[in-house]
Amino acid sequence: MSTPASPMTSGREQIALDVSALGRWLGEKGVQVTGALTATRIGLGQSNLTYALTDEAGGRWVARRPPLGTLLSSAHDVAREHRILSALAPTDVPTPGVIGLVQDPAVCDAPVLVVEFVDGLVVDRMSVAEDLNDAQRHRSGLELAAVLAKLHTLDLADVGLADLASHQPYAQRQLKRWSRQWEASRTRELPTLDRLTGWLHDHVPTETSLSVVHGDLHIRNVILDPTTTQVRAALDWELCTLGDPLADLGTTLSYWPEPAEPSIGMFEASQLPGFATRREITSAYAAASGRDLDALTFWEVLGMWKIAIICEGVRRRALDEPANAAEGGPPPVSMVDGIVDRALDRAHA
Repeated sequence: MSTPASPMTSGREQIALDVSALGRWLGEKGVQVTGALTATRIGLGQSNLTYALTDEAGGRWVARRPPLGTLLSSAHDVAREHRILSALAPTDVPTPGVIGLVQDPAVCDAPVLVVEFVDGLVVDRMSVAEDLNDAQRHRSGLELAAVLAKLHTLDLADVGLADLASHQPYAQRQLKRWSRQWEASRTRELPTLDRLTGWLHDHVPTETSLSVVHGDLHIRNVILDPTTTQVRAALDWELCTLGDPLADLGTTLSYWPEPAEPSIGMFEASQLPGFATRREITSAYAAASGRDLDALTFWEVLGMWKIAIICEGVRRRALDEPANAAEGGPPPVSMVDGIVDRALDRAHA
């Protein structure tokens, strides 16, 4: 029996997987693996570490594991993500096919989720967005609304996710959870975020429905058809829970700056000509879901507040363990501050 390998270094990057052990595990699962596996860090996400696995015949899979170092309680749970993807597999919500979950310390020192490789286009760089024509850009935003509408129509009991999370009011749960995350991961004092937290507590809406929510759906978390820009797979389900469906739409909109808004260093492809406006995305979601959107401003502001806290957590993990940082490094302080300022502007608009 092999022992877990230390993270391997390939060029400048650390590979926190024992690819030989993982290849044997795949073979035991009945997956045909030809020759040795290689692993390459992919994506610009800075939470769970994500790798493309490739064998000598060109077979490809994707593996996700928690980041290195000390982790916050309940964060980076790839076993939970495995459960969610398995439950969604029979539905029309586009997700990657699940291969399995590694929970053997002889293979890896942490759980590893392995899924099928989905070929397609990931708009995670401005150069990719710039290569799209106006029609492709426009449809990509509307596709996010369509994915959310499909997800939010699922019957919790039918998909086996009724016990995924609490059925208590989602806003209060989110405020409690992310305030706790902020206190555990903050790198400094930030009075503007404290003011934003106060506004959210003062404006909690009445919630009317409960659904599966993705929790982090944006343009970089989907794989698109390169021609039609239809979503082939929605990725990164680690924040998925049960909650108010408008929270999902609010989060998507909070990642979607428009051309007139100042740059704060986030990924701002949606400011290019042709991309749908937030109003168009909202209208598409309303038409597909039939939901009342009166409380949407609160959920947009909550989404930005949460993104700021997530970015601060990424900064903390990179400070504690530099190998956790993705390409380009962690978000700068100016980005976190800019997100909070944008949220305050939206709250008081």
